[in-house]
Amino acid sequence: MDFKNILWEKKEGVGIITINREDVRNALKAEIREDIAAAVQLAEKDPEVRVVIITGVGEKVFSAGGDIKQMAENTMWDILEKRYDIFAQIHNFPKPIIAAINGLALGGGCELAMACDFRVGSENARLGQPEINLGIFPGGGATQRLQRLVGVGRAKELIFTGDIINAPEAERIGLLNKVFPAKELMNRTIEIAMKICSIGPLALKLAKMSINMGMETGLHIGLGYERLARTLVHGSEDRLEGMHAFLEKRKPEFRGR
Repeated sequence: MDFKNILWEKKEGVGIITINREDVRNALKAEIREDIAAAVQLAEKDPEVRVVIITGVGEKVFSAGGDIKQMAENTMWDILEKRYDIFAQIHNFPKPIIAAINGLALGGGCELAMACDFRVGSENARLGQPEINLGIFPGGGATQRLQRLVGVGRAKELIFTGDIINAPEAERIGLLNKVFPAKELMNRTIEIAMKICSIGPLALKLAKMSINMGMETGLHIGLGYERLARTLVHGSEDRLEGMHAFLEKRKPEFRGR
């Protein structure tokens, strides 16, 4: 499939989505959101893809956020009638998805990264939710996801002030998992993705679903869901293969069932 605003490639089980609109600083124009949504859907249906990475082209910008010109023309009815939410699509994606933040990740760009399972960044990465300076607040999930990542107090500070933080600070507060030199970002991220690719896909899928369920419910319900998911994994061919491979001192061949 050909895309106008992103690049799509596969490397040994890893699908890579690269936002490719440097002329608009990878701003999440409607057309770019549509391409990302289509690529994510493509990756979900492709059994060869075990892990997905989302990044931006170059070393300066992951995504500078929403397209302000388009946003200025939106009415409240446009917001209410929004047909799809790519952040929710990414959050609920059944396979692991990593944000490789190569530069600025502001507003919707930061929200896009937070919708991923975890985030790694280059030394050039800068993150923030500056929407408050436009008389609005982040409405793509930041009011909910940011507090779960960095705590309520820090989330309120970042959203209320609109401050933009650098990569070391983002790592310190838990917004980034790791920081790499800019030239090494993609290679190091692919290394992480390849390690995850070697894991049983069924176990990964159910582990992700259990974690997400626990974030959205109480402890008791989350533990109950985890028990059910673990029961399903225990009855799988992958579980038998993984344990037999361990005992036989060989690499397992998982089939996702």
